Amino acid sequence: MVLFDHAALGRLRQAGPVHRVESEAGIPFWMVTRWDEARQVLTEPSLSKRQPVDGLPPALRAAMSTQMLLQDPPVHTRLRKLVSAAFTARRIAELEPRIVLLTDRLLDGLTDGDLIDGLAFPLPFEVICELLGIPADERGPFRAWSNTIILGEFGTDAFTLAIESIVDYLRELLDRKRADRSDDLLGALVGAESADVLSSDELVSMAILLLVAGHETTVNLIGNAVYLLCRWPAQKQRLLDDPALVPVAVEETLRLAGPSATTTYRVTTSPLTVGGTTIPAGEQVLVSLLSANRDESRFTAPDDFDLNRHDGGHLAFGHGIHFCLGAPLARLEARVALTRLLARFPETHLAVPPEELRWRTGLLMHGLLELPVHLSATPGR
Repeated sequence: MVLFDHAALGRLRQAGPVHRVESEAGIPFWMVTRWDEARQVLTEPSLSKRQPVDGLPPALRAAMSTQMLLQDPPVHTRLRKLVSAAFTARRIAELEPRIVLLTDRLLDGLTDGDLIDGLAFPLPFEVICELLGIPADERGPFRAWSNTIILGEFGTDAFTLAIESIVDYLRELLDRKRADRSDDLLGALVGAESADVLSSDELVSMAILLLVAGHETTVNLIGNAVYLLCRWPAQKQRLLDDPALVPVAVEETLRLAGPSATTTYRVTTSPLTVGGTTIPAGEQVLVSLLSANRDESRFTAPDDFDLNRHDGGHLAFGHGIHFCLGAPLARLEARVALTRLLARFPETHLAVPPEELRWRTGLLMHGLLELPVHLSATPGR
């Protein structure tokens, strides 16, 4: 699919900044492929994030109708304010010792094999579950539910069942937290519901968003970063020689192989001109983050993984009022994971040829299904 094909995206960028395309399901939309136009669209107030929910099954309607990502101001502003305190720089910094401890525990049990399963998934998943207050012995089904929601096709039986399952579980958990208020993020949101600041459906939608988006992005970020370091051994050696460059490696991963392929849809409420093309009212618009972050007019040698890059400013976490709330947490988790992994297993390298790796193909996420690695053997040539 063109959304994940860098060569195809490059051809589209050369042809123009905006293109009318169709999804695999035959749904037409306008895709923005260049950096300047992407920034314009991401901050355009006339574009709406609201999506139709009429006719959806009850669980899907509860999950989507009030979800923060699908709201415009002032509703979006109110919802975002309720959770923003949990993701301040100070609050995230306080989590670092716990993230280091969880990372080291995972590395203690890590062996040659799939790094996604061994590190990239369990680290952010455990962190977000602890932050939200999901009991450790109740977390088992969430990986399957989350994968189905992220990778599945909207409206299929499997997708709907996953949504229904996660909605049912969270409603039951939130009932318990109403009866016995907990000192965690879900407990705080239950308090907002009690104060009539948050409706019941908004509470469930927020919980789903925080749980799924709160770890899926970081799974891809960690996996993609290790993949790039394995593909660019000279850059990996620079990190081994100077671990202070790890934050730079995280940002370059975000630019070159960001964890999200696209934004969520926006809808034109009136005709909108982008890059010389006028998009009529009532049309779906999607920003290709992968394409914008490799725009030749914005970045020098955009297809290179370069720890000496000086032209930053990627859009991997979006831009404007919908900028990813969890970006500081994702960055911290990735920095800790890379630092501890390279210190423990400096000779980590791919266990299979790159062309044999399988990438996720859902609309939003950009990451590997598995990342087979050898941890300490002499790197293959």
